[in-house]
Amino acid sequence: MKFVKQCTQWLVTTLVPVILVLGAVRLLLTPLFVQIEYRMPYFPEDSYGLTMQDRLHWSKSALDYLLNGAGIEFLGDLAFEDGVPLYNERELNHMDDVQVVVEAAMRMLYASMIVVVLVYIWARRSDWIWSYRQALARGGWLTVALLGTLMVAIVLSFDSLFITFHKIFFEGETWIFLYSDTLIRLFPVRFWQDAFITVGGLALFGGAALGYFAGRSSRAKTGSLMHD
Repeated sequence: MKFVKQCTQWLVTTLVPVILVLGAVRLLLTPLFVQIEYRMPYFPEDSYGLTMQDRLHWSKSALDYLLNGAGIEFLGDLAFEDGVPLYNERELNHMDDVQVVVEAAMRMLYASMIVVVLVYIWARRSDWIWSYRQALARGGWLTVALLGTLMVAIVLSFDSLFITFHKIFFEGETWIFLYSDTLIRLFPVRFWQDAFITVGGLALFGGAALGYFAGRSSRAKTGSLMHD
């Protein structure tokens, strides 16, 4: 049983970065981040004519598609006022791929959260909650180490990181578009750079807070037991 508990604790430690990173991603898949990002003074204007209101309108449809489980016709049926389709076939294929990746990531997020909660209930009832908190603290500091490295990579070479990310999750060059394509006009490189920084920053902060407070709680419990 001791071996099982130790393995479970390390499982929790491993799942903490997953939850913090994917939780941050889920926060970004909301209109709030887009609303803020488009209003940043440095955010590039669309040289092909989309206004901020146009971007807000069409980006909402793109975000909705990633989470609503709809078929690609949800985006394929969209068109500009002059009747020109909003997305070309290459863009639709990529969005279809992105939806698959996002859905898998969200399933991983929710499954990880369920596991961590179930382990918490077990630890609480079996009186090893302080070890559970240690596992959370380790996971928090592991997140800090991983995300700290990521933030350095973003600062030093975001383009290389961005390319590597797409090569890992998408086949071929289906994610490469023209500057005149709608996806680039809605979500330019600046958008993704800020998105990566925001996800990394949120997860980094969450990991540090969890590492500090969960660690302090477990140390206080250990000290109390030694004193007794």
